[in-house]
Amino acid sequence: MIVQSICDLIEEFAPLALQESYDNCGLLVGNSQQEITNVLISIDITEEVVDEAIAKNCNLIVSHHPLIFSGLKQLTGRNEVQRSVAKAIKNDIAIYAAHTNMDNVSQGVNGKIAQKLGLINTQILIPKQNSLHKLITFAPIAHAENVRNALFSAGAGHIGNYDGCSFNQDGIGTFKAKDGAQPFVGEIDILHLEPETKIEVVFPTFLQNQVVNALLENHPYEVPAYDLLSLNNPLPEFGTGLIGELKDEVDAIEFLYQIKQIFNCKSIRYTDLLAKKIKRVAICGGAGSSFLKHAIAAKADIYISGDFKYHDFFETQNKIIIADIGHFESEQFTKDIFYEIITKKMTTFAVRISDIKTNPINYL
Repeated sequence: MIVQSICDLIEEFAPLALQESYDNCGLLVGNSQQEITNVLISIDITEEVVDEAIAKNCNLIVSHHPLIFSGLKQLTGRNEVQRSVAKAIKNDIAIYAAHTNMDNVSQGVNGKIAQKLGLINTQILIPKQNSLHKLITFAPIAHAENVRNALFSAGAGHIGNYDGCSFNQDGIGTFKAKDGAQPFVGEIDILHLEPETKIEVVFPTFLQNQVVNALLENHPYEVPAYDLLSLNNPLPEFGTGLIGELKDEVDAIEFLYQIKQIFNCKSIRYTDLLAKKIKRVAICGGAGSSFLKHAIAAKADIYISGDFKYHDFFETQNKIIIADIGHFESEQFTKDIFYEIITKKMTTFAVRISDIKTNPINYL
């Protein structure tokens, strides 16, 4: 088994194209063709984590937070990032990160939080915008089904809880083959009229290459005609945060105690409790303070996230409770996601979850 195999597994679950523009996900250190001995999983990577990988004979570290986030211009050992990278290279340890792409899939970071809280009827809090495309193509009527099915297999035609979605309309296509062409139907220099089916399907933008390749590989024409259109529709399957419901209403203070236990919080910072029970719950792993207004708009009773600043707590409008459980605490179960993804299909080597405490915050 090679490093690229693990990269492919994780990216099938959380495509790299879903990472935010400021992020730095993917294989950060190492050779993608290197054989894997064992894998170490962590939320963060520190020198101590690299030392742990060396001691446990792990030559791939998978982390949630990228070790290299901003530009790395030197390797002189001046800070922990440089020392960690140098030590990983020296010991042939590859480093891979899945950060905001793991945040932006419904079963990723926030999906795991929702699972721990027992939320039902979950949906993306802030669906991704400008991430949906439509493909329009034209195929001979007898070949339309084969082309359509190829597009579906490549990931097109998925809308909400439905797949195999397309629009089809029969008409007449025209073309004239010129010298050097090898037309599927028709003759050189004679205008040909062909009964065709117009096929329209939508797909997430990050699937564009594989959808177009599926079209080209399965269309009978030498040069298939197709249009790609960018859509303004939100992409409901991907985006920031989640909102869901508890099976039963619960008192706010009781729910806060449940959260504290589930996430092993040393403390929770929260706003005034409202005179109603908790039913609708909004969540965002990591630093989610900037999305408070979306939680309010979604009529959540409580918003669970981390890294709220002092003045953020004034923005509840007496409509919602903020529960700041901490950045690390909200993302800690991401290690379990990596473990489940890898061990589900890979059984030829050990996958270990790091024993190192990487949360830099302590509580007195």
